[in-house]
Amino acid sequence: MVNYIIKRLVLSILVIFGVSILIFTISRIIPGDPARLALGPRATAEAVEALRKEMNLDEPLLKQYVLWLKDVLNGDLGRSLTSKRPVSMDIKQFLPATIELMIFAALLMVIFAFLLGILSAKYKNSLFDGILRIFTYTGIALPAFVVATLLLLLFGFVWEGVIPVLGRLSPGVEPPPHITGLYVLDSILSGRFSTAWDAFLHLLLPATALCLGGMVQNARLLRSSLIDNMTKEYITVSKSFGLPTNLIMRKYLLKPSSVSVVTVLGMDIASLCGNAFLVENIFNWPGLSRYGINSMLTKDLNSIVAVVLIIGVIFLIANFIVDLITAALDPRIRLGGE
Repeated sequence: MVNYIIKRLVLSILVIFGVSILIFTISRIIPGDPARLALGPRATAEAVEALRKEMNLDEPLLKQYVLWLKDVLNGDLGRSLTSKRPVSMDIKQFLPATIELMIFAALLMVIFAFLLGILSAKYKNSLFDGILRIFTYTGIALPAFVVATLLLLLFGFVWEGVIPVLGRLSPGVEPPPHITGLYVLDSILSGRFSTAWDAFLHLLLPATALCLGGMVQNARLLRSSLIDNMTKEYITVSKSFGLPTNLIMRKYLLKPSSVSVVTVLGMDIASLCGNAFLVENIFNWPGLSRYGINSMLTKDLNSIVAVVLIIGVIFLIANFIVDLITAALDPRIRLGGE
């Protein structure tokens, strides 16, 4: 297991290095002069050229990357052309909101994917299973931003006031003291339970929009895997011994059936940050994804590279955790199929 973990860590480092080269190159070669965009159309040519020199844009691409990588390894992500602040300060401000949204969406995805998948397999070909199939097909077909728009229309106009739809807190509610940057957790730690409840309600709609597609997809995948394993000989033997159905499901069916589901779930959870770009804009959520979209529109190079790198790191962390879980569920994976 230790050798398996070391191999995955080395591979992850190589991948993030490759991603940094790719996104840095793309951000530099796409059309548009970031210095001109930052200073505006009325800026003098001398001012634009001075900013280009400050950003090392007058250097060869390879030297630009080496200088940038040296700064990043020293903890300097550069300065944002839009906010006029260090990118690290912007990341510190906006990342916790996205992390909180991702955590809540991931919890909803995992809990309801397993719950719906198990119930659908247990009552296969029943009315409940049929209704769930229609629900899952609809959820898979609708992109996250469409679901977000529908929820915004429903709870912003039709059922106005039932659940808050915009921002992280209601107007007039003071943010909790900054401990982790996660409003629900910080409010609980500081004893402000009414603020925690308000922050929790604000999470419901954007988290639901983010996780719905992955939730129903994994519920269908788990159902199919459970039904397929139900026909295996060891399950037939377990039933012949008179073991309770719930015990067979929990102890003998769920573990082998979860390997493929955990793999897909991990990638779906990692992709939440990327999928949040439009969802955060729709719900006016002050997160990193929304910050990334604004950076792309203004070609804020340092901010773009930093946001994409963070998303890449999130993917790698999720993939690494999934590898560990699947290796624990199925020893053949960590033994290389031996």
